Amino acid sequence: MKRISIICVTAHLLFACNPVKTTETDNTDSVSTEQSEALDQAATASVSSEHAAFDITRIPVSTVDIGDFPFFTAPEGSLYINKPKVSNFDFIVFVTPDDIYEVEGKTFRAHVHPDRKNKSENEVSGRYLTKSFEDAIVNAGGVKVFEGRLLDARKDKYTELCTYAGSNGSIDIWNNSMATYIIRRDDGNVYIALDKDKGNSTSIQIVQEKPFEQTIKKITSDKIESDLTETGKSVLHINFETDKATLKPEGTEAIQEIIKVLSKNTALKIAIHGYTDNVGTKEHNQKLSESRATAVKNEITKSGISADRLTSKGFGQEDPIADNGTEEGKAQNRRVELVKLK
Repeated sequence: MKRISIICVTAHLLFACNPVKTTETDNTDSVSTEQSEALDQAATASVSSEHAAFDITRIPVSTVDIGDFPFFTAPEGSLYINKPKVSNFDFIVFVTPDDIYEVEGKTFRAHVHPDRKNKSENEVSGRYLTKSFEDAIVNAGGVKVFEGRLLDARKDKYTELCTYAGSNGSIDIWNNSMATYIIRRDDGNVYIALDKDKGNSTSIQIVQEKPFEQTIKKITSDKIESDLTETGKSVLHINFETDKATLKPEGTEAIQEIIKVLSKNTALKIAIHGYTDNVGTKEHNQKLSESRATAVKNEITKSGISADRLTSKGFGQEDPIADNGTEEGKAQNRRVELVKLK
């Protein structure tokens, strides 16, 4: 499947517009008259007033072929810049007329600017960018849910939830209006937020809902021993209380697996290295990683393993193994590494 190429704007949008019909010679999908009317009805019902309760079930399910994630190219004459943030699992903050909340799934966040290297005679405007995205979203079966400025308590709530503010693709709610859309689909609803920038650029955030899939596996002594034998290192995700060096019960269970390996291989010596994500200051994370590495060492020695077979050291937020720009990546970076000593 292909992404929807955004080339021109052919419809004026208010809260939702009739999808633009295409001829048989077009390569894009057309939307039936029935679906167009249903979209109008859903838009009217879901955003009839600023304080109306939003109900996604009133939006018709789209069956349009929208291509591969993230579904939309940058409009002609513009580019997604600064390495768009793409994650198999993260979230965006979504705004409806009556609520502000997180939506999780596969995410894409990017700033959109004119292509300055390949300028054409026609200057790319911010209005052109936002109209292009809006038209493409509606033709994909999408419905506008909200447009406007966030004020007072709503702005505060958005700010509290939006932990990715300031990163690539974030929306400037302090100076700009924003618009949100939903493409309701059987394979995962698509939520979109668009910065209504007054300049010649914009930002877009896209998430397709999907359930979280756990990738962290139970720590076993066999896996630790195998890793140390084959690579000299075993990467573990040992559970601590948030922002503390206090082990959770499942963290203590994981350390028992380390003890089994050390008890079985009495000549084995290991270094315990602690790491954090990048939340907080470097100084704080350095101390936290040191405390956690020490906590693991102390728990092991309580079992009778000699302390001279162990060393511990913290590395803070250095040497990340995943993208700290996503919650999934941060979880991977909060780790303990066991390194085999010669």
